[in-house]
Order: sequence, then structure tokens, then C-alpha cells
Amino acid sequence: MRAALLEKNQQPLAIVDDLDVQDPGPGEVLVKVSHCGICHSDLTIVDMPGGGQLPCVLGHEAAGTVEEIGTGVTLLANGDRVMLTPIPTCGACYYCSRNQPSLCVGGQNFMTGLRADGTSPLSRDGELVYHGFGLGGWGEYSVVDERRAVKIDGDTPLEIACVVGCAIQTGVGAVLNTAQVEEGATVLVTGLGGIGISIVQGARLASAARIIVSDPVAERRDYAANFGATDILDPNEDDVVAKTIELTGGVGVDYAFDGAGHEALIADCIAATRMGGTVTMVGAAMGKLEIPIPALFLTQEKKLQGCLLGSCNGQRDIPRFLALWRKGALDLESMITHRHPVADINVGLDDMRAVRGLRHVLEF
Repeated sequence: MRAALLEKNQQPLAIVDDLDVQDPGPGEVLVKVSHCGICHSDLTIVDMPGGGQLPCVLGHEAAGTVEEIGTGVTLLANGDRVMLTPIPTCGACYYCSRNQPSLCVGGQNFMTGLRADGTSPLSRDGELVYHGFGLGGWGEYSVVDERRAVKIDGDTPLEIACVVGCAIQTGVGAVLNTAQVEEGATVLVTGLGGIGISIVQGARLASAARIIVSDPVAERRDYAANFGATDILDPNEDDVVAKTIELTGGVGVDYAFDGAGHEALIADCIAATRMGGTVTMVGAAMGKLEIPIPALFLTQEKKLQGCLLGSCNGQRDIPRFLALWRKGALDLESMITHRHPVADINVGLDDMRAVRGLRHVLEF
């Protein structure tokens, strides 16, 4: 198949057409990918010194059509339109039974680029090729466990729906599932990329009374205003913590979200949150984080929590978010600011490095 391949000691990514793809095994499906987003988590791995597990086909925000099913598959059939999700849920393990689906034991191999048995469905000239985030959405085909493919309505436009796979699940899910923001709450969102804007949309869906946002890029602040932010801060000019406390009557916000995975932003979120408030770390950070926790954190009963894929169960939440889109409550179209043929993957990556646009989508 054709794919954008991250190879050892090579930048930019190579467009190759000689990857071998295995037939789907028991419980697996072969999906012909039509569209896949470029997520900042992918870019982080591309730019990581040493590049992580290589060679690798990245991409984990993909949509397509089932072309072949393996033995024992019961959830899908050939011709089904599907969204792919990085973390499948079994519904029966320790974590699923406690309504923590994003921690499902069966989904924790998403960071290995391999199946649970240590193999990959991809190879090139006999050499193993890693299947990034368990999906490899920057290739024409993806072989995945059937639970990683969520059936969607046949008339759903895949070029729009693909952003649900990561950005929407992570950002909107962080608000509705992880933090469980209630109606009338006050919210701060720092970092307004695809994840941050999705958090803004989640806060709007939750009927937050005040949605305060901060980002140094003017274009992204403008996006946030269009997606429902009520107060726009420029960290180059505004003291984000002081201004947030002022905007909330001297108290601080009920909920703060870091959408970028930066230490300084997380520290700002902690400082800008009221006593008893909750800070949710949503943006993916690579490496060690050193976050200063103030001495009064304990006595103020503040809470700091992580968030993986918006605490989502893809089989439940992907149809839920698409239903919200159909009724006009969730804006997917405006999330996508750039479209690229897969041959222009490096153009999309360069645009992201330059902080141009919001969500970039590859088209096969």
C-alpha cells in the first residue's frame, strides 16, 4: 500500500508505495482509509529526537470503509463506514467495569505500535513497520481490532467526521466525561489548538456560564471566539491568572484545562482555579513534567487530574458526538482549516510547526 512513512534518521517523511499489509486476523478488520487528521501528538513523535519506534506509519484520527473482516468479527461487515479510535474498550476488564473505558486493559498497547502479541500488520521488505497508535492512519489501509472501528451512518461525510477520532473525543470528552463540568460553571482553557478548541466546544455544550481562553496566536484566539469562548486573553499582554481571577469576581474558575501539555500552562491553571476547583491536564506532553504545586494546594482542596482520550468509550461517544453534530450543537466543519493529499504530508506538518490553521486533514 501507499503510506507516509517515518523512517530511521530521515526527515521529511517519505511517501512510499511498497508497504505490505497482512490480511485481517481473528477479530480484526481491514479498513480502507479515506481521511486522517494530523494531530500534534503525531508531530511530537515526528520531531522527537530518535523518532521513537521506527519505521512507523503514524496517524490516529482516521475514517474509512471496511473492506475485509477476519474470522469471529461480529460488530462490522464489509462496506460499513467506520471511525477509528486509538483506544478500544472491551467492556469487561477491571477498568471498563468501573466506567473508566480509556484505561481498558485491551487498549493499552496503543502506544507500542504493535498488536498485543507483539506483531504488526505492516512490513516492508520483510522488516517490521510499526502501526502508530494502533491505527497507522497515514496509510491507505489499516488492520485493526474490530473494537477500534466504530460503525457510523452510511451518509456521514468521512472528511468531516474523522476529527471526532482524536480531537473531539479528547477535548469534548475532557469536559463532559473527565471533569464533568456542570451547567453554569466557569472554565479556563489554555492552548487553543485542535484539542483546546474542542475543549471550548465541550464547555459550550455543558452550558458553562463563562469560557475564558488564552493562546499567544491571534488566529487561534479568533477561532475560539467563533466556537463559544466568552473572554479572550492574550498571554503576551495579559496576566492570565490575575485576569481570570478578576473575571470570576476574585474567586477563580471552577474548572481549568491545559490543552497543550506545557508545564507553565498547567501551573497557570492551578493558580487560576478556585478553592475546591479542578484542573484537568489534556494536552499530550512527552517526557518529564515538573509542575510546581503551591503549599496551599492541600488546604484549598484543589484537584489536579489527567485525561486520556477524554475518558471516552468510542462505541458510545463517537455516535453521541456525531448526533450532536447532526443537530447543529457541535461544529466539526469549522475545525478543519486545511486539507492535503497524502503526498503533501510534510506541508501539513510544516504548517503545524508554524502554528498555521487549526486541524489539517489528509485525503487519500
